[in-house]
Amino acid sequence: MEIGKNHTLKVAREVDFGLYLTNGEEDILLPMKYVPSDTSIGDEIEVFVYVDSLGRPVAVTAQPLAKVGDIASLEVKQVTSVGAFMDIGLEKDLMVPFKEQGQKMEVGRKYVVKVLLDFKTNRMIGTSKIGPFLSQHNDELKEGEEVNILIWQETTLGYKVIINKTFQGLIFHNEIFDHIELGDERTAYVKAIREDGKIDISLQKQGYEAVKDMSQLVLDKIKATGSLALGDKSNPEEIKYKLGMSKKNFKKILGGLYKAGQIEIFDHEVRLKAEG
Repeated sequence: MEIGKNHTLKVAREVDFGLYLTNGEEDILLPMKYVPSDTSIGDEIEVFVYVDSLGRPVAVTAQPLAKVGDIASLEVKQVTSVGAFMDIGLEKDLMVPFKEQGQKMEVGRKYVVKVLLDFKTNRMIGTSKIGPFLSQHNDELKEGEEVNILIWQETTLGYKVIINKTFQGLIFHNEIFDHIELGDERTAYVKAIREDGKIDISLQKQGYEAVKDMSQLVLDKIKATGSLALGDKSNPEEIKYKLGMSKKNFKKILGGLYKAGQIEIFDHEVRLKAEG
């Protein structure tokens, strides 16, 4: 009966403190507080099996935030002399030993970890040293494709991310136009796949679709008040802060809206073009 996995087990017998479930070879306790109402001997129940704080295998009907083999973003609840303890959605938190931390973990912050089974103790543990578990790119992804990412580690170049919980990618610092934190889960886009298989990721769509979406964003902001306190000579950091985009894209969008006769452009302001 594998620890850290879901199992469908049959109710074998009832005791004062719960039900004993069986797979035909082993029995395991389902504590009374997890027993569904109207459960009878012989019924089958889907449960999650893990080791409780007393070191005993136990079944629960609660589903964890991650199972053995999963990569997930989890929050640190406490740090002790043996490691960090992360909220995994169960009564017993997931321990990440210090030797399995790619960087020192802090209470209240989220980190991306892979859930493993410690074969010495038969307990679940976590590791943020995920690199060896990730797959090499093998033509499954295409440039421009929408993907799910987890913000994994910060580097001098940018942020390492986990793509679709399978591949490693990188978002360069100059490609980030809003606030991100370790453990964030985002929708992103494959910007480039290099010859060596490394993957560049962007938080924005690429090409025409990106400009189209951002043009509508800028136009909506201008329409809200009739003007926008950003213009042709505005500081790139101000544009990044207020709109979450580069000055290059901002000027490209302004050019398109101006040609369409929708706006007037000034050094530090954009206004809706007056009708007539």
